Amino acid sequence: MTLRVVEWSTGTVGKHAIAGIDARPDLELVGVWVSDPAKVGRDAGDLAGLGRDLGVTATDDRDALIALKPDAIVHTAMTDDRVVEAIEDLIFFLSAGINVVSSGPVVLQFPHGILPPQMIDRIEAAARAGGASLHVNGIDPGFANDVLPLSMTSLSQRIDEVRCLEIADYSTYYQPVVMSTLFGFGQPMDATPVLLNPGVLSLAWGSVVRQIAAGLDVTLDEPLVERVERVAADRDYSTVSVEIPEGTMAALRFEVVGQVGGVDRVVLEHYTRTHPDQCPDWPKPAEGDGCYRIVVSGEPQMQVEFSHHGENGDHNVSGMIVTAMRLVNSVAAVVDAPPGLITALDLPQVFGRGLVAAD
Repeated sequence: MTLRVVEWSTGTVGKHAIAGIDARPDLELVGVWVSDPAKVGRDAGDLAGLGRDLGVTATDDRDALIALKPDAIVHTAMTDDRVVEAIEDLIFFLSAGINVVSSGPVVLQFPHGILPPQMIDRIEAAARAGGASLHVNGIDPGFANDVLPLSMTSLSQRIDEVRCLEIADYSTYYQPVVMSTLFGFGQPMDATPVLLNPGVLSLAWGSVVRQIAAGLDVTLDEPLVERVERVAADRDYSTVSVEIPEGTMAALRFEVVGQVGGVDRVVLEHYTRTHPDQCPDWPKPAEGDGCYRIVVSGEPQMQVEFSHHGENGDHNVSGMIVTAMRLVNSVAAVVDAPPGLITALDLPQVFGRGLVAAD
């Protein structure tokens, strides 16, 4: 059966989602939503950079897209700076009876213990009323720190700690709001960016820690522990998103830690550079400019390093592709799932069915 899909946004993730929807024989793109008036009326293939038309015209008319009654919406709109509004959008889609896979807000990857119960109840009630399901995922938060580490633990005899690391150079990552306002790159060292306000890291990545703990049937101490190290620029740096003058923040390491009895048991750790030469004492990928590393301490000791890069060699581009495709490839499983908020603990295995190149 072919599922009719609407793509919601055509930004750094959405354009790759369009390409992915078009590539899957079991999905049909029937509509595209855009926020930029300059994109209204353009063909989806043009917006995705496919070099050909798909016969689907972009619109900013939300009601017209809902009236299409698609089986699913692939929602990749920016949510980091409008979390509450984005949740309201998702509730609206569910109430209309439309299944949703979304790249955010990332807290919905596993909101239990993070969002107020009444907000989760509203999402669940909308899903039941519409007979639809919602799954929020991507790469991080997402596959690199839910399915991948939990799959590795299936090989364990004893687990002392599960640690999920992102080690990356963000110099080619184009998200000015994320880089400057949220992370604080290029800002004075005495400024407090959004992410580093107390509790915000636990909101943004606590879902990762709590979902792994739930998968392992572990009750964590409260609250989660946050650890941060900030590094000033030793010279001027330039990235595609923000300029970083000497003396301003240029690199960031943080941990969001789930403890049991005061002992670290589940850890999400990020090493974020804005130039590969920074912080030579920090871990580096075995190859390339970025990786996800999973370390399961215990018996046996296990480590997996997962890296990716696009055909042009850039890992930040491929980061957008893997985020988009984790969603696109999950559409059928989410449509088949019972109504509600679906986490990685609920989904069956998801594969890239139908995507093997024909030539």
